[in-house]
Amino acid sequence: HYRLLEQIESASTYIAMNLAEGKGRFSKKEFVQYCYISRGSLYETMTLLEIFRRKRSISDPHYSSLEADGIEIASMIKGLINSII
Repeated sequence: HYRLLEQIESASTYIAMNLAEGKGRFSKKEFVQYCYISRGSLYETMTLLEIFRRKRSISDPHYSSLEADGIEIASMIKGLINSII
């Protein structure tokens, strides 16, 4: 259980960290690539949250709220990518 907590902490942190690193790159192409990596970290986070839900470590209503947040963040990342390309 502790390993899953470490994994979700890492994956969720990398969402923002990859966006920041991509912004610091020298080309739009690199920035977009880091946006895709960030989106991958978001989906990894959402998968881990689903695992926690199935293990009953988080409640269904709490998961639903986090899932809605994840969908919104995915939409924001997509919008960012579209504004770059």
